[in-house]
Amino acid sequence: MEDRRERVKRELLLEGLDCANCAMKIENGVKSLEGIDRCTVNFATKMLIFDVEMNEEEKALESVKKKVHSLDSHIKIKEKGVETHTLYLHGLDCAHCAGKIESEMGKIPAVQKASVDFVSKMLHITLAPEDSWNREKEKVIQRINKIESGITVEEEESASKEKNEHGRSILWRLGGGVLLTGIAMFASLPFPFEFALFLIAYAIAGGDVVYRAIRNIIRGRVFDEHFLMTIATIGAFLIGEYAEGVAVMLFYQTGEWFQSLAVNRSRKSISEMMNIRPDYANLKEGEGNKKVSPEEVKQGDIIVVKPGEKIPLDGMVLNGSSSVDTSALTGESLPREVEKGSEVLSGFVNKQGLLEVTVTKEYGESTVSKILDLVQNASSRKAPTENFITKFARYYTPIVVIIAFLLAFLPPLLFTGATLADWTYRALVFLVISCPCALVVSIPLTFFGGIGAASRRGILVKGGNYLEALNDVRYVVFDKTGTLTEGVFEVVHVHAEKSFTKEQVLYYAAYAEQHSNHPIAESVKKAYNGKVNEGLITSYSEKAGHGIEAVVDEEQVLAGNEKLMNLYSISYSRASEYGTIIYVAVNNRYAGYLVISDKIKQDAKEALKSLKRLGIKKTMMLTGDQKSVGENVGKQLGIDEVYAELLPQHKVEKVEELDKAKEKAEKLIFVGDGLNDTPVLARADVGVAMGGLGSDAAIEAADIVIMTDEPSKIAEAISLAKRTRKIVWQNISFALGVKAIFLLLGAFGIATMWEAVFSDVGVTLLAVLNAMRILKR
Repeated sequence: MEDRRERVKRELLLEGLDCANCAMKIENGVKSLEGIDRCTVNFATKMLIFDVEMNEEEKALESVKKKVHSLDSHIKIKEKGVETHTLYLHGLDCAHCAGKIESEMGKIPAVQKASVDFVSKMLHITLAPEDSWNREKEKVIQRINKIESGITVEEEESASKEKNEHGRSILWRLGGGVLLTGIAMFASLPFPFEFALFLIAYAIAGGDVVYRAIRNIIRGRVFDEHFLMTIATIGAFLIGEYAEGVAVMLFYQTGEWFQSLAVNRSRKSISEMMNIRPDYANLKEGEGNKKVSPEEVKQGDIIVVKPGEKIPLDGMVLNGSSSVDTSALTGESLPREVEKGSEVLSGFVNKQGLLEVTVTKEYGESTVSKILDLVQNASSRKAPTENFITKFARYYTPIVVIIAFLLAFLPPLLFTGATLADWTYRALVFLVISCPCALVVSIPLTFFGGIGAASRRGILVKGGNYLEALNDVRYVVFDKTGTLTEGVFEVVHVHAEKSFTKEQVLYYAAYAEQHSNHPIAESVKKAYNGKVNEGLITSYSEKAGHGIEAVVDEEQVLAGNEKLMNLYSISYSRASEYGTIIYVAVNNRYAGYLVISDKIKQDAKEALKSLKRLGIKKTMMLTGDQKSVGENVGKQLGIDEVYAELLPQHKVEKVEELDKAKEKAEKLIFVGDGLNDTPVLARADVGVAMGGLGSDAAIEAADIVIMTDEPSKIAEAISLAKRTRKIVWQNISFALGVKAIFLLLGAFGIATMWEAVFSDVGVTLLAVLNAMRILKR
């Protein structure tokens, strides 16, 4: 039967695609993905075109991007014509409103994707390729204003700063409401005057709440906190509880004001933690300097950085020397010394001397820009708990309203002596208690705080979903070189057979490795101090997983591992030293070997111990190095399983084997250097890259990037994730527990409106304050 499900065509631009064979591999790889139809890669235009089922686009795009990166890590993927725009929603103080805005944006035909970050007050809009932002922007703003008239929409970030006028207005209204309520309660006035004062006090204190509730009802959006408060307080008036009706509204507004203060303070704390954006750059012009925006500086320009200033762009020190504070990027307090020729990154702070820096990357490609973009957009990848709470609130409130309605009218109909006024009051208390604000405000705040706290420790987490996934990690798989070891190789020993000298062995090895960029080859070339005459190399062939065959000065030279010696049936004596061994043969005669050593990272051993303490079941190491080297490193570090002499595809196979063996709820992370290990990073549940400072490939490839290259940060990230989840579930348990108790007390007529309001705004305030503990670690 023909599949009639509607499908849409998507086009991706593959920047950096310069290999026709790679294009074919990508086409075949993407074709094999579930849900992808009619996939083609046009090598000439660098376009990847495929069909995907509507409503499955986002999931399919993620799969396609991961597949492309796993096949060729150098390619940068851009959606053709697709642009993401950001709007700042000044005055967004209601998490429920944020959810409504996000939901409504998705109903605009031109909008492919919309995400509202309640914490940073940002709305991210992705348009369809054929739509114009200038044309659609007005529609978006009009839709937001219809949903929430109190929100001001701006395109500039500075416009989203809080203003004091709104807070002062609330205080004046609260003060007026309290004064009039006090007069009405204690002045012994005749009923008409007393009622009038209560009514005026109610209008002053809660008029805006009633207005929003009525407006939302007209637009078909009934169940929110404004509706619940309006029904509860008007109901109190109808049954003659005037003082309580006004008091509840005053208490509610006071709680909302305190909640707004707490949320804004938490926002400020997070933004201050990420205050690494440079304000200006001193551009050198002739004999003087001109203060300009970092965005105006071009690659190749020279900037001057004075003591105490942030380095605004990535570059190379041209003149001067100083110590720089890297803590904004790495969380490490130890300063780093820089001098002429040293690489410096945007976000570093110059502590001492005057530096002249040649800019190597424009601001949009700089380290600080990439980090800020990652952190700001991390909240669009919501954790499963966040998504659950959003869905929970959507169904929870209507159910509670129905129960309250039944609570008001069923007992008077079923039981003698049950009065409508009494049970209506209980139902109103029930309604006030039911507001889910504590959950919808505090949960995203906790995850965003966790991501912000991680980033200040040099751990970049690309989304709340990855932060939550770290809680379920039971298997950690490491690459060796550059991950557990320094990745800085040096020749520590040269052995020569009787008919050769050590100098000859090193000479032949250096010439054979001349055209290789592998770190081991670099160490051999560094150990050979003589000048290499490339004209003597007339033939060169690299044999994957074996080594190199070259013709040097008309002599055949073999340099590689034992497999290379066996391939050419060369009799050799096996080296007993630990390290990477390069065997050398000349004209099929064994000449000797070189021992190359790589230093284990200082904190690697403690990192493995910390992982075990956190409940990791198994640690593994996958390496392309020799078995003896891998096993020696594994033994020193206490790694459970070591697999050596693996090619990249073999690493993927090992990870897939372990993935099949683990339980469904368990997660596996792979830790690599972010470039050579891209296929495995993409295959793991969570890919962690030892990104190093400024490694573009690592930031692109992984789900989590360790900026300091320290393995111990992995345990720290897992620990932070567990702390984040603990606070999330504390808030969920506390909010639902308190509400459950007060709902029962309200239903049995024990709790009054006062307790009801505390269980709403009081619990919300406490949950927000608890969420902020993630920043105080």
